[in-house]
Amino acid sequence: SWGDLPDDFTLVLHLAAAIVPGHDFDSAIRINAEGTGKVIMKCLAGRCADLGVLVRSGWRAVSFLVDEGRVVGCLVLKRRTGELLAVRARAVVLAMGGIGRIYDDSTYPADVAADSYALAFRAGASMIDMEFVQFEPTITMHPEQCRGMEMPTAMLGDGAHLLNAAGERFMFRHNPEHGETRMEKARLSLCIQQEIDEGRGLPDGTVWFDTTVLAPEKLEGYVSHCARLRAAGMEPSREKPHVHPAAHSHMGGVFIDEQGWTGIPGLYAGGEAAGGVHGASRLAGNGGSDSLVFGAVAGREAATGMDPPAERDWDRIQAEAFGPLRSAMDRSGSTDPETVKDGVRQVMTRCAGLHRDRRGLAEAERDLDMMRGADDRGLRAADLAEASRAVEAANMILVARMIVKSAALRTESRGAHQRRDFPDRDDDNWLRHVVCRRGDHGELVIDTMRVH
Repeated sequence: SWGDLPDDFTLVLHLAAAIVPGHDFDSAIRINAEGTGKVIMKCLAGRCADLGVLVRSGWRAVSFLVDEGRVVGCLVLKRRTGELLAVRARAVVLAMGGIGRIYDDSTYPADVAADSYALAFRAGASMIDMEFVQFEPTITMHPEQCRGMEMPTAMLGDGAHLLNAAGERFMFRHNPEHGETRMEKARLSLCIQQEIDEGRGLPDGTVWFDTTVLAPEKLEGYVSHCARLRAAGMEPSREKPHVHPAAHSHMGGVFIDEQGWTGIPGLYAGGEAAGGVHGASRLAGNGGSDSLVFGAVAGREAATGMDPPAERDWDRIQAEAFGPLRSAMDRSGSTDPETVKDGVRQVMTRCAGLHRDRRGLAEAERDLDMMRGADDRGLRAADLAEASRAVEAANMILVARMIVKSAALRTESRGAHQRRDFPDRDDDNWLRHVVCRRGDHGELVIDTMRVH
């Protein structure tokens, strides 16, 4: 509620509303000067300071503290110094994002490596809808200094155009009435990729994002994007960035109930760590709402459902949590964890991208199994920092296998999951979730569950 905001908090809306892909009405509000995410984080940081909440920056979660099936905290590491910290808790909210950088081109921060899913999976939680990977349709490839920057699809609602190498607004072939607008991101990405695959894209495998047609007051409203383009030597009022689809977000994640509970005592999840909220295709502009709404739900339920203080064998619990790091350091392998991560990204981009088929998914599963075998034999881990990277590599392999196995099982096309060999939606057989869970011996088990 507005009454909960700090007294000195000022919200400035340079553009009150915008039409974004998948919406029929002006349903998105943007904050141009700083960006929505920065404003939300500033507000959160201020509220934490008011409440005296201790905030620790620069630490990475390695594993949960678990006691008799209950999550009772988390082991975290500061790589720069090699410090370990065991944080004991009566409830834990998992809010570490989604799949991270398991694809070559991705909008995820460089340090997000799908750890949230792996942590929850190893604690016994189920994953849901892992095959549904959202590809952002308009990610910058040129200018090079802006590579990976999202060109906002809201710009298309404001009047920007998508052009192929011939200068054609090709989206009118796919969406005759509205062109680039009123189309969900999943379909927009597919249309752009089709244009590129069929040879009508630019030589670098992109299309033009024409910002030159925007009214000056509209263009300048995108303050940070214009600043970055100009810093890279491109004037967006006269030159057009090159864009293509890239991995952006995820509809899958930890299976939660309406309270944000994962089914594991003491563990809740919100934001992109939680799955099943957006179905098979997340509409543009809904990510922020998801984080705010489900973050609040999970936080409230975690606070009210905290386990009473209890006597625990903390030495044993913390030693068990340290197990993955110890195991990595005990091995004598020579493979660099970063090499394995690069391999995962290459496999997923090649075989489990915007379009999938049985042959490619089988190839991905085989390659990922080989990488898992290399991890079992031992990645190089001379110290705690390198051991944590080895754990991350194992997490990326695990989550990539979940996506590939789930995509192979879903023999239809729906939302962001598109099978070339099964191009049609099949409600009779596939109006159901694909669920990944941990078997009795730690193995990955795939089931299905009817949609209620």
